[in-house]
Amino acid sequence: MYGFANLGDNEIEIDVRLKGKKHLEIMLHECLHILYPEAEEDEIVRNSIILTNTIWWEHYRRVDNNNSTPLQDGTI
Repeated sequence: MYGFANLGDNEIEIDVRLKGKKHLEIMLHECLHILYPEAEEDEIVRNSIILTNTIWWEHYRRVDNNNSTPLQDGTI
């Protein structure tokens, strides 16, 4: 098991050993479980892979931990 979504708290846990594209895939997978708790596992897997490949294709890489730029809703 690479990750876990706690639906009660809307929190996810991801294996700290994951890196790069696999980390992104599992993060998206667990987020989809929280967003769509009624979705079937195969749908979650399919959509997390689509999102992962799209974001990775656009050269997203997890390298900067700077959180000073606000999100669209104004939160940091």
